[in-house]
Amino acid sequence: MHVPLLAYRGAHAPLSVTARRPAQLVGNTPVLWIDEPFAPPGRGFYAKLEGANPGGIKDRPGLHMVREARRRGELAPGAPVVESSSGTLGLGLTLAGLTYGHPVTVVTDPGMEPPMVRLLTALGAHVEQVPVPHPQGGWQRARRDRVGELLARTPGAYCPDQYHNPDNTAAYRPLAAELVAQLGCVDVLVAAVGTGGHSAGITAGLREWFPGLRLIGVDAVGSTIFGQSAAPRLMRGLGSSIHPSNVDYDAFTEVHWVAPAEAVWACRRLARRHYASGGWSVGAVALVAGWAARTYPAGTRIAAVFPDGPHRYLETVYNDAWCREHGLLGHEPPPEPEEIAEPDECVVTSWTRCSRVRDPLGRQAEVKAGVR
Repeated sequence: MHVPLLAYRGAHAPLSVTARRPAQLVGNTPVLWIDEPFAPPGRGFYAKLEGANPGGIKDRPGLHMVREARRRGELAPGAPVVESSSGTLGLGLTLAGLTYGHPVTVVTDPGMEPPMVRLLTALGAHVEQVPVPHPQGGWQRARRDRVGELLARTPGAYCPDQYHNPDNTAAYRPLAAELVAQLGCVDVLVAAVGTGGHSAGITAGLREWFPGLRLIGVDAVGSTIFGQSAAPRLMRGLGSSIHPSNVDYDAFTEVHWVAPAEAVWACRRLARRHYASGGWSVGAVALVAGWAARTYPAGTRIAAVFPDGPHRYLETVYNDAWCREHGLLGHEPPPEPEEIAEPDECVVTSWTRCSRVRDPLGRQAEVKAGVR
């Protein structure tokens, strides 16, 4: 087992840099070794704890997208920023608004946890909730339609469009460099997929050092990203009812779908055993990364991205009454996922793996054939 120098620093770790502005606290997040109960002794994976950023992993693209839009002249000084978010990007954009002087409106839906609404409001964002889902595109389509309405009636307003903005992907290149510095090498990356930004950006950066890197994508049941049919989704922060163009389908080695009860089990085991946990994405990623640690040869260095921490989920994932109401307790996942040969072979409702990954809209094939 490779153990980086970081693991030995202990009480002699250098003092952190004193920040003059909150944006300076973004990045250089720690890694933590995760083994039991996800993998046997001597096996495990390294979790990149992006919850150590002020607002979570999407502080990185929030700051980067706003900074790049200002540089290109797409966002004028003091102009409003309007975007759809289930929560974490809202925090990142609010930080960017504070840093660069822009009012921020976050368009969300009733699924956003009340504590997150209060937090965004306290940090200075205006939060607007759409009342009903779109008949075909669900809550995400309804939110994006509302963003369009706000942009049309607000001259100079800017929407970063996290689903299709390449700046979202580019924002994660520094995270790849951090992993190289912390771990020395990475053989397998496990990442949740929502907008597709961090899986694509980190992978592109890591493959400059390690061309043979394997990427395992983690999606939610009911998500359309990898070819499943859209269905109501309890989990937030991963999955999508639209097809973001930032998803780099060619980069993936395989994809796993995870169900809410399985993610809850993993989140709670992480908290109890490792004192580090998070929300839906963290639980789903930990479940799949543990499988990879058990399945790949001993000595394989596996990195898993934990996008946030547990605090916004105290009334959902970590609330027994809420979980019991939704039938999420007492469902320990099997040691192995179900397997399907094609991503649209059947409707998956529990942890399932597919080693064939393709763009359900055929966009990658069109680009390769020269069709733009």
